[in-house]
Amino acid sequence: MQLTVLLSLLFLLSTTTTFTYGHNITKILGQHPSLSTFNHYLTLTHLAGEINRRTTITVCAVDNAAMSEMLSKNPSITTIKNILSLHVLLDYFGAKKLHQIRDGSALSATMFQATGSAPGSTGFVNITDVKGGKVAFGPKDNGGNLDVFYVKSVEEIPYNISVIQISKLFPSDVAAAPTPAPSAMNLTDIMSAHGCKVFADTLIANPDASKTYQDNIDGGLTVFCPLDDPFKAFLPKFKNLTASGKESFLEFYVQNDAEDVTLKTRSTTAKIVGTLIDEQPLAIYSIDKVLLPKELFKAAPTPAPAPAPEEAADAPKSSKHKKPAADAAPSDSPADSPEGDAADQTADNNASVRLDGGRLVAIVLSLCLGLLLL
Repeated sequence: MQLTVLLSLLFLLSTTTTFTYGHNITKILGQHPSLSTFNHYLTLTHLAGEINRRTTITVCAVDNAAMSEMLSKNPSITTIKNILSLHVLLDYFGAKKLHQIRDGSALSATMFQATGSAPGSTGFVNITDVKGGKVAFGPKDNGGNLDVFYVKSVEEIPYNISVIQISKLFPSDVAAAPTPAPSAMNLTDIMSAHGCKVFADTLIANPDASKTYQDNIDGGLTVFCPLDDPFKAFLPKFKNLTASGKESFLEFYVQNDAEDVTLKTRSTTAKIVGTLIDEQPLAIYSIDKVLLPKELFKAAPTPAPAPAPEEAADAPKSSKHKKPAADAAPSDSPADSPEGDAADQTADNNASVRLDGGRLVAIVLSLCLGLLLL
Protein backbone atom coordinates (compact mmCIF):
# COMPACT_ATOMS: atom_id res chain seq x y z
CA MET A 1 0.00 0.00 0.00
CA GLN A 2 2.66 2.50 1.07
CA LEU A 3 4.94 1.56 -1.83
CA THR A 4 2.06 1.90 -4.29
CA VAL A 5 1.24 5.41 -3.04
CA LEU A 6 4.92 6.40 -3.22
CA LEU A 7 5.31 5.19 -6.81
CA SER A 8 2.07 6.91 -7.81
CA LEU A 9 3.25 10.23 -6.39
CA LEU A 10 6.64 9.98 -8.08
CA PHE A 11 4.99 9.10 -11.38
CA LEU A 12 2.62 12.06 -11.08
CA LEU A 13 5.56 14.39 -10.35
CA SER A 14 7.57 13.13 -13.30
CA THR A 15 4.71 13.36 -15.79
CA THR A 16 3.70 16.82 -14.58
CA THR A 17 7.26 18.09 -14.94
CA THR A 18 7.55 16.68 -18.45
CA PHE A 19 4.28 18.30 -19.48
CA THR A 20 5.23 21.70 -18.10
CA TYR A 21 8.68 21.85 -19.65
CA GLY A 22 8.16 20.21 -23.07
CA HIS A 23 11.02 22.03 -24.79
CA ASN A 24 13.67 24.68 -24.22
CA ILE A 25 14.60 26.66 -27.31
CA THR A 26 17.71 28.10 -25.65
CA LYS A 27 19.13 24.64 -24.99
CA ILE A 28 18.18 23.38 -28.45
CA LEU A 29 19.95 26.23 -30.23
CA GLY A 30 22.80 26.17 -27.71
CA GLN A 31 24.03 22.96 -29.35
CA HIS A 32 24.61 24.82 -32.62
CA PRO A 33 27.33 27.53 -32.43
CA SER A 34 26.47 28.82 -35.92
CA LEU A 35 23.05 29.86 -34.55
CA SER A 36 24.37 31.48 -31.36
CA THR A 37 23.51 35.09 -32.28
CA PHE A 38 19.94 34.16 -33.16
CA ASN A 39 19.73 32.27 -29.87
CA HIS A 40 21.13 35.24 -27.92
CA TYR A 41 18.55 37.66 -29.27
CA LEU A 42 15.66 35.28 -28.62
CA THR A 43 16.68 35.49 -24.97
CA LEU A 44 17.34 39.24 -24.98
CA THR A 45 13.92 40.02 -26.49
CA HIS A 46 12.19 37.52 -24.15
CA LEU A 47 10.87 35.59 -27.16
CA ALA A 48 12.58 32.45 -25.82
CA GLY A 49 10.21 32.35 -22.85
CA GLU A 50 7.18 32.82 -25.12
CA ILE A 51 8.39 30.02 -27.40
CA ASN A 52 8.87 27.67 -24.45
CA ARG A 53 5.32 28.32 -23.26
CA ARG A 54 3.80 27.41 -26.62
CA THR A 55 3.28 24.12 -28.41
CA THR A 56 2.76 23.28 -32.10
CA ILE A 57 5.22 25.87 -33.36
CA THR A 58 8.13 26.16 -35.79
CA VAL A 59 11.19 28.34 -35.20
CA CYS A 60 12.96 29.46 -38.37
CA ALA A 61 16.55 30.17 -37.29
CA VAL A 62 19.29 31.90 -39.29
CA ASP A 63 23.06 31.70 -38.94
CA ASN A 64 25.33 34.30 -37.37
CA ALA A 65 26.20 35.92 -40.71
CA ALA A 66 22.53 36.63 -41.46
CA MET A 67 22.04 38.08 -37.98
CA SER A 68 25.14 40.28 -38.34
CA GLU A 69 23.72 41.78 -41.52
CA MET A 70 20.54 42.72 -39.69
CA LEU A 71 22.37 44.07 -36.63
CA SER A 72 24.62 46.27 -38.81
CA LYS A 73 21.59 48.52 -39.36
CA ASN A 74 21.43 49.23 -35.60
CA PRO A 75 17.75 48.40 -35.07
CA SER A 76 16.17 49.02 -31.67
CA ILE A 77 15.50 46.04 -29.43
CA THR A 78 11.77 46.38 -30.18
CA THR A 79 12.40 46.18 -33.93
CA ILE A 80 14.61 43.13 -33.42
CA LYS A 81 11.80 41.49 -31.46
CA ASN A 82 9.35 42.22 -34.27
CA ILE A 83 11.71 40.74 -36.88
CA LEU A 84 12.43 37.59 -34.88
CA SER A 85 8.79 37.06 -33.90
CA LEU A 86 8.02 36.88 -37.64
CA HIS A 87 10.27 33.80 -37.68
CA VAL A 88 8.16 31.85 -35.16
CA LEU A 89 5.39 30.07 -37.05
CA LEU A 90 2.28 29.14 -35.07
CA ASP A 91 2.08 25.69 -36.62
CA TYR A 92 4.26 22.60 -36.72
CA PHE A 93 6.36 22.15 -39.88
CA GLY A 94 8.82 19.28 -39.63
CA ALA A 95 11.05 18.36 -42.58
CA LYS A 96 8.58 15.75 -43.84
CA LYS A 97 5.59 18.09 -43.67
CA LEU A 98 7.48 20.87 -45.46
CA HIS A 99 8.04 18.59 -48.45
CA GLN A 100 4.49 17.26 -48.44
CA ILE A 101 2.48 20.49 -48.19
CA ARG A 102 -1.03 19.95 -49.50
CA ASP A 103 -1.55 21.72 -52.85
CA GLY A 104 2.11 22.73 -52.68
CA SER A 105 1.58 25.89 -50.62
CA ALA A 106 0.51 26.94 -47.12
CA LEU A 107 0.01 30.17 -45.22
CA SER A 108 1.05 30.27 -41.55
CA ALA A 109 0.39 32.85 -38.86
CA THR A 110 3.42 33.94 -36.83
CA MET A 111 4.06 35.21 -33.35
CA PHE A 112 4.42 38.68 -34.89
CA GLN A 113 0.83 38.43 -36.13
CA ALA A 114 -0.34 37.21 -32.72
CA THR A 115 1.11 40.26 -30.93
CA GLY A 116 -1.22 42.59 -32.78
CA SER A 117 1.73 44.68 -33.96
CA ALA A 118 1.34 43.49 -37.56
CA PRO A 119 -1.32 45.45 -39.47
CA GLY A 120 -3.76 43.36 -41.48
CA SER A 121 -2.26 40.02 -42.47
CA THR A 122 1.37 41.19 -42.74
CA GLY A 123 2.33 38.80 -39.96
CA PHE A 124 1.63 35.73 -42.12
CA VAL A 125 4.29 33.72 -43.97
CA ASN A 126 3.79 31.87 -47.25
CA ILE A 127 5.46 28.41 -47.46
CA THR A 128 5.76 26.79 -50.89
CA ASP A 129 7.21 23.46 -52.02
CA VAL A 130 8.97 24.55 -55.24
CA LYS A 131 10.62 22.52 -58.01
CA GLY A 132 13.77 20.53 -57.31
CA GLY A 133 12.74 19.54 -53.80
CA LYS A 134 13.28 23.04 -52.38
CA VAL A 135 10.97 24.76 -49.90
CA ALA A 136 10.67 28.54 -50.17
CA PHE A 137 9.34 31.10 -47.68
CA GLY A 138 8.13 34.66 -47.98
CA PRO A 139 6.18 37.04 -45.73
CA LYS A 140 2.82 38.07 -47.12
CA ASP A 141 3.88 41.74 -47.39
CA ASN A 142 6.82 40.81 -49.66
CA GLY A 143 4.93 41.16 -52.94
CA GLY A 144 4.77 37.41 -53.52
CA ASN A 145 8.57 37.00 -53.66
CA LEU A 146 9.79 33.67 -52.27
CA ASP A 147 13.53 34.18 -51.87
CA VAL A 148 14.17 32.51 -48.50
CA PHE A 149 14.87 28.76 -48.59
CA TYR A 150 14.82 25.83 -46.19
CA VAL A 151 18.36 24.71 -45.30
CA LYS A 152 17.99 21.87 -42.80
CA SER A 153 16.17 20.57 -39.76
CA VAL A 154 17.84 21.50 -36.47
CA GLU A 155 15.62 19.54 -34.10
CA GLU A 156 12.10 18.15 -34.06
CA ILE A 157 9.84 17.15 -31.20
CA PRO A 158 6.93 15.84 -33.29
CA TYR A 159 3.86 18.07 -33.26
CA ASN A 160 5.33 20.11 -30.40
CA ILE A 161 8.21 22.15 -31.81
CA SER A 162 10.23 22.08 -35.01
CA VAL A 163 13.41 24.13 -35.28
CA ILE A 164 14.67 24.60 -38.82
CA GLN A 165 17.42 26.67 -40.41
CA ILE A 166 16.58 28.97 -43.32
CA SER A 167 18.89 30.78 -45.74
CA LYS A 168 18.26 34.33 -44.50
CA LEU A 169 15.84 36.47 -42.53
CA PHE A 170 12.40 37.08 -43.98
CA PRO A 171 12.34 40.51 -45.68
CA SER A 172 9.51 42.55 -44.16
CA ASP A 173 9.26 46.33 -44.18
CA VAL A 174 6.57 46.16 -41.52
CA ALA A 175 8.54 44.05 -39.03
CA ALA A 176 11.78 45.97 -39.72
CA ALA A 177 10.14 49.39 -39.38
CA PRO A 178 12.05 51.70 -36.98
CA THR A 179 10.63 51.90 -33.46
CA PRO A 180 11.54 54.35 -30.70
CA ALA A 181 14.57 53.38 -28.66
CA PRO A 182 13.48 52.26 -25.17
CA SER A 183 15.37 55.13 -23.51
CA ALA A 184 13.34 57.59 -25.57
CA MET A 185 10.12 56.49 -23.86
CA ASN A 186 8.81 59.01 -21.36
CA LEU A 187 7.78 57.05 -18.28
CA THR A 188 6.03 59.89 -16.48
CA ASP A 189 3.93 60.78 -19.53
CA ILE A 190 2.79 57.14 -19.75
CA MET A 191 1.95 57.10 -16.03
CA SER A 192 0.10 60.43 -16.14
CA ALA A 193 -2.05 59.34 -19.07
CA HIS A 194 -3.23 56.20 -17.29
CA GLY A 195 -4.33 57.27 -13.81
CA CYS A 196 -0.97 57.55 -12.05
CA LYS A 197 -0.32 61.29 -12.42
CA VAL A 198 0.28 61.96 -8.71
CA PHE A 199 2.97 59.28 -8.57
CA ALA A 200 4.46 60.61 -11.85
CA ASP A 201 4.56 64.20 -10.52
CA THR A 202 6.23 62.97 -7.33
CA LEU A 203 8.81 61.13 -9.39
CA ILE A 204 9.54 64.24 -11.48
CA ALA A 205 10.05 66.23 -8.27
CA ASN A 206 12.75 63.74 -7.19
CA PRO A 207 15.34 63.81 -10.02
CA ASP A 208 17.69 61.18 -8.54
CA ALA A 209 14.93 58.57 -8.38
CA SER A 210 13.64 59.64 -11.80
CA LYS A 211 17.13 59.13 -13.26
CA THR A 212 17.27 55.61 -11.80
CA TYR A 213 14.04 54.75 -13.62
CA GLN A 214 15.19 56.22 -16.94
CA ASP A 215 18.68 54.70 -16.80
CA ASN A 216 17.33 51.18 -16.35
CA ILE A 217 14.89 51.06 -19.28
CA ASP A 218 17.29 49.64 -21.87
CA GLY A 219 18.22 46.67 -19.69
CA GLY A 220 14.60 45.78 -18.92
CA LEU A 221 12.39 47.63 -16.43
CA THR A 222 9.17 46.82 -14.60
CA VAL A 223 7.36 49.53 -12.60
CA PHE A 224 4.44 49.15 -10.18
CA CYS A 225 2.64 52.49 -10.14
CA PRO A 226 0.04 53.38 -7.45
CA LEU A 227 -3.19 54.94 -8.71
CA ASP A 228 -3.94 58.58 -7.92
CA ASP A 229 -6.44 58.15 -5.05
CA PRO A 230 -4.33 55.88 -2.80
CA PHE A 231 -1.18 57.88 -3.49
CA LYS A 232 -2.90 61.20 -2.69
CA ALA A 233 -3.94 59.78 0.68
CA PHE A 234 -0.35 58.71 1.30
CA LEU A 235 1.35 62.02 0.32
CA PRO A 236 1.40 63.57 3.85
CA LYS A 237 3.50 60.67 5.09
CA PHE A 238 5.72 60.76 2.01
CA LYS A 239 6.48 64.44 2.62
CA ASN A 240 7.72 63.63 6.12
CA LEU A 241 10.46 61.38 4.74
CA THR A 242 14.04 62.59 4.38
CA ALA A 243 15.41 63.25 0.89
CA SER A 244 17.19 59.90 0.84
CA GLY A 245 14.09 58.22 2.24
CA LYS A 246 11.97 59.65 -0.58
CA GLU A 247 14.45 58.38 -3.17
CA SER A 248 14.53 54.91 -1.60
CA PHE A 249 10.74 54.81 -1.42
CA LEU A 250 10.30 55.66 -5.11
CA GLU A 251 12.97 53.19 -6.20
CA PHE A 252 11.14 50.49 -4.25
CA TYR A 253 8.61 50.38 -7.11
CA VAL A 254 11.27 49.39 -9.68
CA GLN A 255 12.21 45.83 -10.62
CA ASN A 256 14.96 45.26 -13.19
CA ASP A 257 16.12 41.65 -12.99
CA ALA A 258 14.82 41.07 -16.54
CA GLU A 259 13.63 37.47 -16.25
CA ASP A 260 11.77 37.09 -12.95
CA VAL A 261 9.70 39.88 -11.41
CA THR A 262 9.28 39.41 -7.66
CA LEU A 263 7.24 42.07 -5.84
CA LYS A 264 8.68 42.43 -2.35
CA THR A 265 6.37 44.27 0.02
CA ARG A 266 5.08 44.32 3.55
CA SER A 267 1.53 44.67 2.23
CA THR A 268 -0.35 41.55 1.21
CA THR A 269 -3.46 43.23 -0.21
CA ALA A 270 -2.19 45.39 -3.11
CA LYS A 271 -3.43 44.19 -6.49
CA ILE A 272 -2.32 44.89 -10.05
CA VAL A 273 -5.38 46.53 -11.58
CA GLY A 274 -4.14 47.58 -15.01
CA THR A 275 -1.35 47.46 -17.58
CA LEU A 276 -0.11 50.88 -18.66
CA ILE A 277 2.43 49.52 -21.13
CA ASP A 278 3.96 46.12 -21.83
CA GLU A 279 6.40 46.54 -24.69
CA GLN A 280 9.85 45.01 -24.42
CA PRO A 281 11.86 46.09 -22.50
CA LEU A 282 9.43 48.23 -20.46
CA ALA A 283 6.37 47.21 -18.44
CA ILE A 284 4.36 49.52 -16.17
CA TYR A 285 1.48 48.20 -14.07
CA SER A 286 -0.97 50.19 -11.97
CA ILE A 287 -1.72 48.95 -8.44
CA ASP A 288 -4.56 49.81 -6.09
CA LYS A 289 -2.50 50.50 -2.97
CA VAL A 290 0.70 52.15 -1.85
CA LEU A 291 3.36 49.56 -1.06
CA LEU A 292 5.45 50.28 2.01
CA PRO A 293 9.12 49.32 2.35
CA LYS A 294 9.42 47.95 5.87
CA GLU A 295 12.81 49.65 6.22
CA LEU A 296 11.08 53.05 5.99
CA PHE A 297 7.70 52.30 7.55
CA LYS A 298 7.93 50.10 10.63
CA ALA A 299 4.74 49.09 12.37
CA ALA A 300 4.31 50.47 15.86
CA PRO A 301 4.60 47.70 18.48
CA THR A 302 1.26 46.63 19.89
CA PRO A 303 1.17 47.37 23.64
CA ALA A 304 0.57 44.39 25.90
CA PRO A 305 -2.93 44.44 27.45
CA ALA A 306 -3.03 45.53 31.08
CA PRO A 307 -3.87 42.72 33.54
CA ALA A 308 -7.45 42.76 34.76
CA PRO A 309 -7.82 43.94 38.38
CA GLU A 310 -8.59 41.20 40.86
CA GLU A 311 -12.09 41.34 42.29
CA ALA A 312 -12.74 41.10 45.99
CA ALA A 313 -13.96 37.70 47.11
CA ASP A 314 -17.32 38.99 48.29
CA ALA A 315 -17.75 41.73 45.65
CA PRO A 316 -20.88 41.31 43.50
CA LYS A 317 -20.15 40.42 39.82
CA SER A 318 -21.41 42.80 37.17
CA SER A 319 -24.10 41.43 34.91
CA LYS A 320 -22.88 43.53 31.96
CA HIS A 321 -19.83 42.89 29.78
CA LYS A 322 -17.16 45.50 29.97
CA LYS A 323 -16.45 47.46 26.75
CA PRO A 324 -13.06 46.45 25.31
CA ALA A 325 -10.39 49.10 25.33
CA ALA A 326 -9.88 50.91 22.05
CA ASP A 327 -6.80 50.03 20.04
CA ALA A 328 -3.86 52.37 20.30
CA ALA A 329 -4.02 55.08 17.65
CA PRO A 330 -1.39 54.68 14.94
CA SER A 331 1.41 57.18 14.81
CA ASP A 332 1.76 59.65 11.91
CA SER A 333 5.54 59.45 11.77
CA PRO A 334 7.17 57.86 8.70
CA ALA A 335 8.64 55.14 10.91
CA ASP A 336 5.12 53.94 11.71
CA SER A 337 2.66 52.08 9.54
CA PRO A 338 -0.23 54.13 8.09
CA GLU A 339 -3.81 53.34 8.86
CA GLY A 340 -5.38 50.58 6.81
CA ASP A 341 -6.54 46.99 6.76
CA ALA A 342 -5.28 44.60 9.39
CA ALA A 343 -3.36 42.72 6.73
CA ASP A 344 -1.43 45.91 5.97
CA GLN A 345 -0.20 46.16 9.55
CA THR A 346 1.72 42.87 9.33
CA ALA A 347 5.17 42.95 7.79
CA ASP A 348 5.68 40.26 5.17
CA ASN A 349 9.37 39.82 4.43
CA ASN A 350 10.01 39.17 0.74
CA ALA A 351 6.37 38.36 -0.03
CA SER A 352 6.00 36.60 -3.36
CA VAL A 353 3.56 34.56 -5.37
CA ARG A 354 6.30 32.52 -7.05
CA LEU A 355 6.78 28.83 -6.19
CA ASP A 356 10.07 27.34 -7.35
CA GLY A 357 10.08 23.90 -8.95
CA GLY A 358 12.73 22.76 -6.47
CA ARG A 359 10.48 23.66 -3.59
CA LEU A 360 7.66 21.60 -5.12
CA VAL A 361 9.96 18.61 -5.47
CA ALA A 362 11.04 18.97 -1.83
CA ILE A 363 7.43 19.06 -0.68
CA VAL A 364 6.49 15.95 -2.67
CA LEU A 365 9.57 14.01 -1.53
CA SER A 366 8.90 14.98 2.08
CA LEU A 367 5.36 13.66 1.71
CA CYS A 368 6.66 10.40 0.24
CA LEU A 369 9.13 9.94 3.11
CA GLY A 370 6.39 10.56 5.62
CA LEU A 371 4.24 7.86 4.02
CA LEU A 372 7.07 5.35 4.17
CA LEU A 373 7.59 6.01 7.85
CA LEU A 374 3.92 5.43 8.70
